[in-house]
Amino acid sequence: MSLFNSEDVSINNVISSGSSVAGNIKINGYIHIDGDLEGNLECSGNVTIGQDARIRGNISAKSMTIGGIVCGNLHAQNAIHLLSTSAVIGDIQARKLQADENVIIHGHCICISEENSYNEALSNWQNTQAVTSKIVKV
Repeated sequence: MSLFNSEDVSINNVISSGSSVAGNIKINGYIHIDGDLEGNLECSGNVTIGQDARIRGNISAKSMTIGGIVCGNLHAQNAIHLLSTSAVIGDIQARKLQADENVIIHGHCICISEENSYNEALSNWQNTQAVTSKIVKV
């Protein structure tokens, strides 16, 4: 099963191994990250996170392939592929999810291909999050 179209794999931006970026990033196109990012990533295209990458922040993209560690929420308009080397500590929202063997996920996951059901589940989850964020813990 291929999550990407052939025209979606032209790499426009790279954060290479050994590089470290702090701050939010907004990318138009495709990005491949093998280094470290502390901040949110918003991408209009596809995102690939290499197996040695470490991300502390939310990722929003058209589709994504995750091979490293992400401490943050993932939101893809289309699909997310979690490779066997990946760990996600955060919530996942996508129309399609492919998770290889040995993937670690710690969070809430919404993956529904039918648009109305997806939007309803997403709305319910966001309402639940809004309410629980207002709860005072004693």
